[in-house]
Amino acid sequence: MASSIIWFSVFLCSFLFQYLLFFSPNFKGVLGQSSPVFACDVASNTTLSSFAFCDTSLGVDARVADLVKRLTLPEKIGFLVNNAGSVSRLGIPKYEWWSEALHGVSYVGPGTKFSSLVPGATSFPQVILTAASFNTSLFEAIGRVVSTEARAMYNVGLAGLTFWSPNINIFRDPRWGRGQETPGEDPVLSSKYGSGYVRGLQQTDDGDKNKLKVAACCKHYTAYDVDNWKGVDRYHFNAVVTKQDLDDTFQPPFKSCVIDGNVASVMCSYNQVNGIPTCADPDLLAGVIRGEWKLNGYIVTDCDSIDVYFKQQHYTKTPEEAAAKAILAGLDLNCGSFLGQYTPGAVQAGLVKEADIDRAISNNFATLMRLGFFDGDPSDKPYGKLGPKDVCTSENQELARETARQGIVLLKNSPGSLPLSPTAIKSLAVIGPNANVQKTMIGNYEGTPCKYTTILQGLSASVTTNYVPGCANVACGTAQVDDATKIAASADATILVMGADQSIERESLDRIDLLLPGQQTLLVTEVAKAAKGPVILVIMSGGGFDITFAKNDTKITSILWVGYPGEAGGAAVADVVFGQYNPSGRLPMTWYPQSYVDKVPMTNMNMRPDPSNGYPGRTYRFYTGETVYSFGDGLGYSAFNHKLVRAPKLVSIPLEEGHVCHSSSCKSLDVVEERCENLAFDIHLGVKNMGRMSGGHTVMLFSSPPAVHKSPQKHLLGFEKVFVSARREALVKFNVDVCKHLSVVDELGNRKVALGEHVLHVGRLKHSFSVRI
Repeated sequence: MASSIIWFSVFLCSFLFQYLLFFSPNFKGVLGQSSPVFACDVASNTTLSSFAFCDTSLGVDARVADLVKRLTLPEKIGFLVNNAGSVSRLGIPKYEWWSEALHGVSYVGPGTKFSSLVPGATSFPQVILTAASFNTSLFEAIGRVVSTEARAMYNVGLAGLTFWSPNINIFRDPRWGRGQETPGEDPVLSSKYGSGYVRGLQQTDDGDKNKLKVAACCKHYTAYDVDNWKGVDRYHFNAVVTKQDLDDTFQPPFKSCVIDGNVASVMCSYNQVNGIPTCADPDLLAGVIRGEWKLNGYIVTDCDSIDVYFKQQHYTKTPEEAAAKAILAGLDLNCGSFLGQYTPGAVQAGLVKEADIDRAISNNFATLMRLGFFDGDPSDKPYGKLGPKDVCTSENQELARETARQGIVLLKNSPGSLPLSPTAIKSLAVIGPNANVQKTMIGNYEGTPCKYTTILQGLSASVTTNYVPGCANVACGTAQVDDATKIAASADATILVMGADQSIERESLDRIDLLLPGQQTLLVTEVAKAAKGPVILVIMSGGGFDITFAKNDTKITSILWVGYPGEAGGAAVADVVFGQYNPSGRLPMTWYPQSYVDKVPMTNMNMRPDPSNGYPGRTYRFYTGETVYSFGDGLGYSAFNHKLVRAPKLVSIPLEEGHVCHSSSCKSLDVVEERCENLAFDIHLGVKNMGRMSGGHTVMLFSSPPAVHKSPQKHLLGFEKVFVSARREALVKFNVDVCKHLSVVDELGNRKVALGEHVLHVGRLKHSFSVRI
């Protein structure tokens, strides 16, 4: 009887707890769950309904104008910083602008935190591996998941609505510690990744471009890709960039982010470009981002950038001048406190007008209006019902695994190596400092993941494994060669999991060489010598390595690059290793030999080669030297054949009568709107899976333009990811816009269509055609 009473009491307490949890907001607060931060809480304060900025029937501009005119100058200045002030008389609470979502909701930045209520969020692979999937629909799908989880966390007071992601800088130099955060070295891939991820984050279910699910931010604008190399750091670096390189390499991803992605924010960088700090450059900010590209949103500094250009770059004599320079250049929001401290003095000194501050905060408020921040209680609005149950769902976690599978790149595969048969392999030796790591798999700008599956765990789920780390960590000061060779000698197959982690490459830390750290090379070589079965080398890293030794070692039968593969990385690697998934990833960056970095300083921003001094150029578009692996490299378990179904032999460009090129020889034509309208053609390609295994295949369409204006050797026009069943064929179509896809940028930064013979490449297939007037 006593036990029945106790059981009933427990049941009753549990019932009351659940009831209070779901129906009493005050009780939730006691548990540490707070409600979302929002303005215009008319339900709690009916006087707010008289303010036009709280009236959702009005347009954004009218609401913003009404709000700005009600603010005092000190209140306005409080809205120029990321930790924005509150105005209680107007029902406006404090708001923290700084949250991050590079590859999942992150705990970096004060705007987001995890708690017992939401202990983790889905952690997708680091961006460089996601980019290797070359799958635009996947980029967008990840963004949708991240924004849903972000909204769910916002609804319980754990996150904001403004996320400073993605990083779309070009991975120009293989030593860059932040290359892992980017989509790689190609402007087209970076553009498609950036605009796709942004659409996934921002687009609301009704498709209204004036509304935002969350607000994304494309960073770091511009020509930013040196963090800390041999004493040169990002706070002091002046990127000397030609107009040609700026407009055909560094700017296109940002342009696409704003125009194609409709991004709500752009972040300016720490570095100078040609002697001017980017956050104080009116041409780059007001001129290009807002003037040419028509940004609908706000421009924000990287954190403390104004402080950096005042104190470390000594760009202005006084802090008030530094504040004024930023605001007058077109900046709207300061990550940091600088504008809060020094804008009052700048106004007093006549360096900046109140109207300039009005413009800046109007852009900030307009973004919050589009997010619904000024629409009152979000619980009865779109996404208001999302909560902890919508974070780390099984579907979201499966998408993280699928993303890693699609990105993993098979770089080498000897006959009889991969895939391994889980039934034939009775013992698997697993060796290496990255074989059983957790946090390494999620890279930087990370959040707490839902759970981890390490590579060792993933492999052990299918076969019996014997594990030796081989090194204490990736630095691998002393390799435990004897222990490793012993298990490899008796195993049916050996998997070595080597590479890097954040101690080797990260923000504020660039590499100085491209070799595997410490004694990793020794460990790999000795294990390969001793192993009796296939030897699979797995490289976990953001940047590439000079692994020529492994490429040429016949005892190393397969090589996989797995990036930083996210929370489900181990399961994804096992799926590829055991043939449950046919690898289809392609390298989004060139892997250079060590000799490249021995002779090329990281600080030389020039993309194009210079034969006069032996400078070899950068990235597959311009680099003239030897590579270890090239951009776009990657194998699968099936061979794919391409055949040309439809393509032109001649493209004619209409020219107005009297144009100079009718009477004299021209190498190129200016890209002008009237000439370019409807000037396009279709390419149709047959893609056949020749193997016995169905799988995805990345079709990459390159063009080699005529050699004018120091044009690229070849450049990517577009790509498509297709799934082709075994022994079956698919048709892939590309629409080539002549002025957009076949143009090059001349020495003055003007876009031109090159006249003459162009060559299209898809795999080994080549097709020549002429562009004439």
